[in-house]
Amino acid sequence: MKTLRKLIYGETFLSIALVTFGFLTLFTFFDLVDELQNLGRSNPVDGVTYQMRHALLYVTLLAPSRLYELLPISVLIGTIFVMARLAQSSEYTILRTSGLDPWRALRLLLTLGSVFVALAFAVGDYVAPAADKASQLLKARYLGRITIGQTGAWLRERQDTASYVVNVRALTPNNTMQGIEIHAFDPQGRMKALMQAREARFADEAWVLEDVQISEVKAPGPATSASGLNPTGTGLMERKTLQSFKWDTAISGEMVAAALLRPDRMGTIDLFSYIRHLKSNGQNAQRYEIEFWKKVFYPLSCLVMVMLALPFAYLHMRSGGISGYVFAGVMIGISFFLMNNLAVYMGNLQQWQPWLAAALPGLLYTSASMAAFGWLVLRR
Repeated sequence: MKTLRKLIYGETFLSIALVTFGFLTLFTFFDLVDELQNLGRSNPVDGVTYQMRHALLYVTLLAPSRLYELLPISVLIGTIFVMARLAQSSEYTILRTSGLDPWRALRLLLTLGSVFVALAFAVGDYVAPAADKASQLLKARYLGRITIGQTGAWLRERQDTASYVVNVRALTPNNTMQGIEIHAFDPQGRMKALMQAREARFADEAWVLEDVQISEVKAPGPATSASGLNPTGTGLMERKTLQSFKWDTAISGEMVAAALLRPDRMGTIDLFSYIRHLKSNGQNAQRYEIEFWKKVFYPLSCLVMVMLALPFAYLHMRSGGISGYVFAGVMIGISFFLMNNLAVYMGNLQQWQPWLAAALPGLLYTSASMAAFGWLVLRR
């Protein structure tokens, strides 16, 4: 049994490593080509220029995220290649006559798949989020600020006596926020004040706002209009300007970064904390809940991939037919990747249960792999 494990594990690890290297090389090349359009551009603040070495470092920092996305497909293609080659050379037939029954073979591959599950979890939860954040900060250092859309990120917080809606236009590489607007409302939902700041930095349980203009409603009432004027035209806003102001808040730098960066590039713990913040403030967390459950289930897809690959060892192949089965593995892997992304969008649009939207592709492909295993392996 030890010799058997050494044979199958050694062949499969080598095959998966080669497939992964090929995919990473290809996608890194595409990323580098996409970055060529930014060469020579300068940061409008300090004039530093984005050069080739910065583009190379940027695409290198993207590699962990690419590895996380491509690992299940690489596991599938690499395992199919090994199983098909063993079947073509009749080595697998010899292994079967030596006592390798289908269930033992399945256990061997599931043990192998669990190694890649652990690898996918480690890369997706620790390495990729840190590397992706570093890549975004690197690009912002030479090309400008980190922002989304035309209005930036919107956050909300409830405190004891008021609720706040916060808008952050951009985040600089040194973790400074720019273009801050803080709208304060009383428990009845009427506007109390508006704070506008040129920039802000994070402190302990607070933000330190710089160049602040505060517009405070002194006598709000039912007749107050959105502009802060009553129907007779009498001003109800008191405005003052401060050089610096400390605003107590529980909104941390990680939450602002989460609102500005892609949720699929966040770690599981960061996603969970951000979901709790959104729910505690009455905000819709559907998108982030789906991404959280996707983070939980996606590494397990490596197990699904090795289960899909096992039936290929029981096919009767003619000489030269192995390339067709490897191509089939590529198509299955691509379809899984597309199904995984489609389920996320459909779950958001149709308001599915987050865990169901994240688990649906894995459940479908697990059912397909078990059906193929039962038909090709057990019955035939």
